[in-house]
Amino acid sequence: MKIIITGSLGNISKPLTEALVQKGNTVTVITSSNDRQEEIEKLGASAAIGSVEDLSFLTQTFTGADAVYCMIPRANYFDPNLDLDAFTRKIGNNYAEAIKLSGVKRVVFLSSIGAHLKEKSGIIQRYNEIEAVLNQLSDVAITFMRPTSFYYNLLAYIPAIKNQGFISANYGADSLIPWVSPNDIAEAITEEISSPLDGKKIRYVASEELSGHQTAKILGEAIGRPNLEWKLISDEETLNGLISVGMQPKIAQGLVEMYAALYNNTLGADYEQNRPSVLGKTKLSDYAIEFASIYNQN
Repeated sequence: MKIIITGSLGNISKPLTEALVQKGNTVTVITSSNDRQEEIEKLGASAAIGSVEDLSFLTQTFTGADAVYCMIPRANYFDPNLDLDAFTRKIGNNYAEAIKLSGVKRVVFLSSIGAHLKEKSGIIQRYNEIEAVLNQLSDVAITFMRPTSFYYNLLAYIPAIKNQGFISANYGADSLIPWVSPNDIAEAITEEISSPLDGKKIRYVASEELSGHQTAKILGEAIGRPNLEWKLISDEETLNGLISVGMQPKIAQGLVEMYAALYNNTLGADYEQNRPSVLGKTKLSDYAIEFASIYNQN
């Protein structure tokens, strides 16, 4: 198969590229950085240098492909000029138009837990909109991947652990958090993109379900702080904390709303009804080794 991968060599796209190449596929990786070309080629794939914000480039790159994997690039939440809604919406619409114009018939889109919600899901609300736009495409088989909370998001708590000695957030504590490893997401995408499909499909991906307290304990043991605690704080305290470290206020508010929806189970309601029958292989104790390495570097 000829497969196009977006996301350059990010946390998901790199292991996905490796897996698809190993299966004998012809893989092209879209990247906005010329510096990534050599690394991409070392994996056995080809590099397409350009931006997913460029519809003409995207359409040209998709043309002739058997399948494409689409994801929204990460944005800088500390950029005061970023319009996150507009950024996300534009790329989602570009994907839909490029798929239609290029004639691609098999798509895997990286969506999110909570994409079933039309409101009160914070910064991920746009995924509901993008899924709706992609659902309008006819004669295209699409798998909407809905991963849960990424392990690597825990890295954001390193400064607080070092400065305050605990993790604090408006979610977690005694409530369960469905965590996921990018490697497990990549494995699930590999399965989906290699499998025939008619119509549209939603697939959730999770690696382990842990409370905030259990999460803190595992991380604490890995970094030599066995008594590390996860403290539940208010939405207002969380918002003020995010703004105080320089995050754009509107995005900070969106994060707080998303976390609150996770805590009150609004975000995870559909996940619980469609929980994957088998969780991913990578557990938090596995990821904690990487977390500890990064923790000790700073």
